[in-house]
Amino acid sequence: MQALLSGEGEGEAMPEAGGRRLAPAQVIEQLRAHLTARRRERIAEVVAGRTKRLVPVVEGLVNTGNVSAVMRSAEALGCQALHVVRGEGEQRFKRSQRTSQGAQKWLDLVRWEGPEACAAHFREHGVQVVATALASGAVPIGEIDFARPTALVFGNEEGGVSDAMRRAADRTCIVPLPGFTESLNVSVAAAVALRHARRAQGDDDEALTGDLSEAERERLTARFYLRSVTGAEQILKRKLAEEAS
Repeated sequence: MQALLSGEGEGEAMPEAGGRRLAPAQVIEQLRAHLTARRRERIAEVVAGRTKRLVPVVEGLVNTGNVSAVMRSAEALGCQALHVVRGEGEQRFKRSQRTSQGAQKWLDLVRWEGPEACAAHFREHGVQVVATALASGAVPIGEIDFARPTALVFGNEEGGVSDAMRRAADRTCIVPLPGFTESLNVSVAAAVALRHARRAQGDDDEALTGDLSEAERERLTARFYLRSVTGAEQILKRKLAEEAS
């Protein structure tokens, strides 16, 4: 898990060069030539589809393969952040060959020691907390108002979300299953629920629209350029040193 969260934190600082911190626009200008036109177009498309109004949260997962799979689904569906709540079983993760295929490289990963602090953070920012759980009072996911900013919580493979998380959440929901199968693997459930939520936000099936401000899009573009260009920080420092000489 530590390896998966090596880039954790909400956003990241722009690099420094010549004793000053670069603005996102400067990073973009200096690194453009090191990316193909198609890569620049793809980054623009991805940034345009990013949302901060839907945030997946995983609590106490013990299988790194499941964590990776949730990351991959979240990134593919345009979520920019993923929050991870520490669970009692965190020290006994089972190894898995499954991988996020680099999804964590593009996500803001935020770590919490417990559900109460995580839920309080979201409420302070006007975000409803919805736990997915087979619990009394849980409603079908179709009854959740995803027009509101929402943190959607998925629990661990054995016991689901914790009692503390259910108490901290504003609502609980289930994904109705019309077949004989009564439950889904957590990574599959997360993919289904997140896709439903994105559609419920008003997105169509062809293009997932984002909701970042212009400044947020520029900053995210700069970050993606930094992560796409090998040796980006060294390139920036060298170019600025040349300009200053």
